[in-house]
Amino acid sequence: MNATPASRTSEAGRPPGADNLVHVIFIAAAAAMGGFLFGYDSSVINGAVEAIRDRYDIGSAALAQVVAIALIGCAIGAAIAGRIADRIGRIHVMRIAAGLFTVSALGSALPFALWDLAMWRVLGGIGIGMASVIGPAYIAEVSPPAYRGRLASFQQAAIVTGIATSQLVNFGILKFAGGEQRGKIAGIEAWQWMLGVMVVPAALYGLFSFVIPESPRFLISVGKIDKAKQVLAEVEGDSTDLDARVGEIEVAMRSEHRSTFRDLLGRFGFLPVVWIGIGLSVFQQLVGINVVFYYSSTLWQSVGIDPSSSFFYSFTTSIINIVGTAIAMVLVDRIGRKPLALIGSAGMAIALALEAWAFSAKTGSGDSVQLPTTQGTVALISAHVFVLFFALSWGVVVWVLLGEMFPNRLRAAALGVAASAQWIANWVITASFPSLSDWNLSGTYVIYATFAVLSIPFVLKWVPETKGKSLEEMG
Repeated sequence: MNATPASRTSEAGRPPGADNLVHVIFIAAAAAMGGFLFGYDSSVINGAVEAIRDRYDIGSAALAQVVAIALIGCAIGAAIAGRIADRIGRIHVMRIAAGLFTVSALGSALPFALWDLAMWRVLGGIGIGMASVIGPAYIAEVSPPAYRGRLASFQQAAIVTGIATSQLVNFGILKFAGGEQRGKIAGIEAWQWMLGVMVVPAALYGLFSFVIPESPRFLISVGKIDKAKQVLAEVEGDSTDLDARVGEIEVAMRSEHRSTFRDLLGRFGFLPVVWIGIGLSVFQQLVGINVVFYYSSTLWQSVGIDPSSSFFYSFTTSIINIVGTAIAMVLVDRIGRKPLALIGSAGMAIALALEAWAFSAKTGSGDSVQLPTTQGTVALISAHVFVLFFALSWGVVVWVLLGEMFPNRLRAAALGVAASAQWIANWVITASFPSLSDWNLSGTYVIYATFAVLSIPFVLKWVPETKGKSLEEMG
């Protein structure tokens, strides 16, 4: 069913939603607060790692599990969010996620023992997983078609902003605590404040969910047509032919094929396009990007940099992450997905190799570990360059490709498999880094650099270019 002229343009010749754009931007930004919490919660643990190790007197393997266990919750939350949203609505899922974030922040800030700290981390992970699914889905469903791409980018922008904000807050708390992660503020250790401050954005996320409308798509699915028309008028303008728009949505919903896991199976387990999606997801993680967001403070302290400076460098890499993401948003539709991915792979490989070389010069042990001045400078610059090249390429490109490359009949199920592969790869890197760095920090970065190099032939040979193609052209 084709859209009527009234549904495509307003009386002034402007696209639907132009007159209501400020309101739509507010709705999208409010929904993207879930992305902010996603980034904040994922990265805030960076500031608490060494304090948790010291307080509970645990080794690298146990520490890694406490850090990585949130990813188990992420996988659970991502798996259940869609079905729950289809039953009770997108807004209610946002409120559940906000509640989980809030409880997790309070519990993590005031744990009785290591086991319940891990439990609160899992709860927070479930909130992350739910937010990672419901935010983009909701924004896509409430955005006027003419502005959907730009509004969808709010989610990724919110994630990287959340990461940077968590590092800035951690740095500020550390300063208040006299530069000690276990230093006390009002009788509570600094690392506990770091984890507890997430209550503030979690509460804001919950409050925003009470002032934004339910998705018109969900409202139509449960028979609330008048309410759906009211929301469509709010986001697309009163000049829109609301009956026609409701009709379009109803036809689209009836014609959708609900893909299943069985649809993905082929001669070699999965269909080739599904393996490509899995490969993209896995390579994105195996270059070690989340080591930066989970362990950078620990990493810098392990080579002789004082805690206060290590927190500052964690913050500066987060700013670089924002800059790189903005560059990717500008370039991804101009130069294409594959060229951007290849540029990123080459840049990451060089930066990681330089880090490996720098860390090979580490001397001393215990509290007297240090890097020579030259190698220390190279390590710091290379770490920032690595984050920049990741952010301007694989950080954005993978999500764009995963949203475009699968045929319509496979998209939902294939995205689920690719996202699961990404969480698993993320867990592998997060859980293994402390033990690997104890074994050989330089060797660990050689491994990450190798994966960056291997991603180049993978992209060249197997990844399709989706720039300028409609979703229907993908099969």
